[in-house]
Amino acid sequence: MLSSIRKFSSSIYAKILLVIIVIPFVFWGMGTSFRGGNKNIVVVIDEEKFSTKEFANFVNSYRNYDEKINSQKIDELLSVFIGNKLIEKEYDNFHIKLSDVSLSKLIKIQKEFKETGEFSRTQYEKFLISNNLDAVTFENNLANLEKKKQLLNVISGGIVPSKFIVNDIYNKINQKRKIELINLNNVFEKEIQLTDDKIKKYFENNKNKYIEIFKSVKIIEINPKKLIGSDEFNDVFFKKLDDIHDLVIGGENLNSIINKYNLENPNEFKINKLGEDINYKKNKKISKELVQNIFLLSEDELTSFIELKDKYYIIEILKTEDIQNNLNNTKVANDIKKNLQSLNKRKSMSEIIGKINQNNFSKTDFNNFSINKNVPIQKINLDNLNDTKILEAGIVNQIYNFPEKKVSASYNVTLTENFLVYVDEIIDVYIDENSSEYEKYFKLSKISITNELFNTYDNYIKEKYKIDINHKALKTIKDYFN
Repeated sequence: MLSSIRKFSSSIYAKILLVIIVIPFVFWGMGTSFRGGNKNIVVVIDEEKFSTKEFANFVNSYRNYDEKINSQKIDELLSVFIGNKLIEKEYDNFHIKLSDVSLSKLIKIQKEFKETGEFSRTQYEKFLISNNLDAVTFENNLANLEKKKQLLNVISGGIVPSKFIVNDIYNKINQKRKIELINLNNVFEKEIQLTDDKIKKYFENNKNKYIEIFKSVKIIEINPKKLIGSDEFNDVFFKKLDDIHDLVIGGENLNSIINKYNLENPNEFKINKLGEDINYKKNKKISKELVQNIFLLSEDELTSFIELKDKYYIIEILKTEDIQNNLNNTKVANDIKKNLQSLNKRKSMSEIIGKINQNNFSKTDFNNFSINKNVPIQKINLDNLNDTKILEAGIVNQIYNFPEKKVSASYNVTLTENFLVYVDEIIDVYIDENSSEYEKYFKLSKISITNELFNTYDNYIKEKYKIDINHKALKTIKDYFN
């Protein structure tokens, strides 16, 4: 949803500003105490409790469905989640508010919602539909973004960067670099040999990784037609629905509720957390949101009432099983090959980085490496920090931190991109105060200084609020997403 909201910003300054205000206070880290407790509560901030479901929904907003997220990423996202909650508390501290009138004006000035220069309700509705948003959620998020901007202004008001700082920022972004590059993937492909014995040995040593949780469940959807014989969501329906909810909370089982309200027989499924059956075929009768909610239920919640997008379900968990996969499973075999390739790459990269860090990798070594490994040296000119014509943005960003006349290693987190880099020449550039772009870099400089100020503010926030993280609940979420 935040990605949709970010579409409002067209200028470079606005885009960077949004990044800062959307993810502030995340550097305080995970240094708080971990406690046990209710498995449905993931964190408590000054006695205010936040549920595993709310945090799981937050994690989902940062990932594609079916994407695995490792434990470290969950910790990072929890830090962002907590940071956002702390900011909301700071709104009250600084008396930051946004009236309905101000929010309405903010929406109406967005160019995405204009037609022939005027606000168009039709364009607004089209935006919501195309981004799968409802008006309430969207407007709440937009209001929060505006409040964060106001908080930023409160904390950082009055900052005026010097000409030196403006030029420094301009040069960091626009300096030109002449580099020489060796694509290490060409080396790894030749050296990594995945034999059947290696694959089998890895599987035997890591069998626990390929144990998958399956839940056998009974599911019944409650709608007016089934409950009261009408298609209307009226008071009679919701009164009976509330009664059913109370019965579930009171420990009533599914069969008893079915008999009491003369409901149809439930559907019964055995699924994993991806909504696949025992043969790993996607069960199209269950939505991904419903599957997620089933796997977030704690072990003692055998019968549950779940509401999703104006749909109501009673879920009964019959059995939870750990099923061992084997090498005949294509997903397992492919995962093992991927892991072995990654391990070999990490080992090779570690050896290369070790030599570089010990100053044992000179330009001569760089040239000899190319000859001995029979891989070419590619010469590239980078025009600026945003020059991604040849290399991906993350790699370019790393290269712009490397010193001149030195060999360095550049790689991404997944090790799909791996390079040896020699920075042959750095060509510095400067901006004149009368340039049409000076104002833009003046604002970027202000943001850079503000970031440093936020680091100090982070420490203040960390000491101000008591934060308790529930390790058991966090582990449940990590197990679900991993």
